Amino acid sequence: MAKTNKTKRPQLIKQEEQIGDIEDLFSEEDTHKIRASLLEWYDKNQRDLPWRTSTKKSENGENVQEEEEEEKRAYGVWVSEVMLQQTRVQTVIDYYNRWMLKWPTLQHLSQASLEEVNEMWAGLGYYRRARFLLEGAKMIVAEGSEFPNTVFALRKVPGIGDYTAGAIASIAFKQVVPVVDGNVVRVLARLKAISANPKDKTTVKNFWKLAAQLVDPSRPGDFNQSLMELGATLCTPLNPNCTSCPVSSQCRALHNSRNDESVMVMDYPMKVVKTKQRNDFSTVSVVEISRSQDRLQQTKSNSRVLLVKRPDEGLLAGLWEFPCVTLDEEADLSMRRKLIDQLLKKSFKLNPPKNCNVISRELVGEFVHVFSHIRRKIYVELLVLHLKGGKHVLFEEDDINATDWKLLDCEAVSRMGLTSSVRKVYSMVQKFKQDGTSNNSVPLRKRPKCS
Repeated sequence: MAKTNKTKRPQLIKQEEQIGDIEDLFSEEDTHKIRASLLEWYDKNQRDLPWRTSTKKSENGENVQEEEEEEKRAYGVWVSEVMLQQTRVQTVIDYYNRWMLKWPTLQHLSQASLEEVNEMWAGLGYYRRARFLLEGAKMIVAEGSEFPNTVFALRKVPGIGDYTAGAIASIAFKQVVPVVDGNVVRVLARLKAISANPKDKTTVKNFWKLAAQLVDPSRPGDFNQSLMELGATLCTPLNPNCTSCPVSSQCRALHNSRNDESVMVMDYPMKVVKTKQRNDFSTVSVVEISRSQDRLQQTKSNSRVLLVKRPDEGLLAGLWEFPCVTLDEEADLSMRRKLIDQLLKKSFKLNPPKNCNVISRELVGEFVHVFSHIRRKIYVELLVLHLKGGKHVLFEEDDINATDWKLLDCEAVSRMGLTSSVRKVYSMVQKFKQDGTSNNSVPLRKRPKCS
């Protein structure tokens, strides 16, 4: 049986590529059936989500208008769509509700600071999205214009691409325009049995053509949401529920799978090999500035933790973290500490034993944090310092640049909106302090210096 499948499959794929020509648009009959079936299914089965709006028809055929003003609805759609990129719906719900409570309108958001926005966003990842939301709000309000209501106008706003523009224009402003995201690509690829690479530029353009043909002219926003909802709930990547699908009778992938046992609905769209993540390494030092020189007298009330703001450009731009050094290759403990010492001396003028004493310096542990394109191994240490004379030139009022760093007590650090990796570091340190001394700890008498 296995041998038979192997010989049939190349012929099948060739036939599918002919039948499923991506430029072969839906017939007029199929278009009307898909629209009607999807909208009927959506009206009955859509998830109750806080950002969702609907234009269901009343008994006399007129659209039921939402109570929210158009601009506020557009703002809510914008926030939700940006949050939903690369993030699960269940995770987004709480973030969205908190965000809208704090900044209920575009005008409210435009008055926020990047730090406030980053704190609210902490844990969602891909922080560039949050920065673009803030920049876009400031731009629209500064220009004194109404919320952009066409795809062309929306594309001029920072961070709004073709998908988000289409979602806002169709859902909030009832523009008859398509949206294409991963869910829509999967549904369309299966409906048409498309074997082409879904990441190919030409293929992507043609998916947009197919989506544009299907958009219902009377309920464009609802139809686009129904396509996305179908992909998210029934037409899933690994376990499609074809028996409950409202458009199964129009699905070529399902038809092919029923006529050839070697074909599965999950074969569509083509699986694309992900870009290999690069590995790097980071050494992080949680630096506590203590008022006491006695290690045994260290308490939460007599120490402050040093936090550093990342540059405004690049990975995790503008976010707060503990002093760290990132490396392209592995480094031993001695080298890691040497690099941290250089950073503390250069950036904060902390130079033991000249102007501060090392109360303790201990290796807390390590963990791996995965970004979208980076697999980072992070080493964590706890460094407790006491400033000679109780103060230091760094902390004199005329030398403080509060936008670059700050000293906070433990309670304030716990309340901050930190990224998941930074919060992991701090949690490890807190647990380490509660559990006791590590085997990696270095007694003060053996290590009077930071190096």
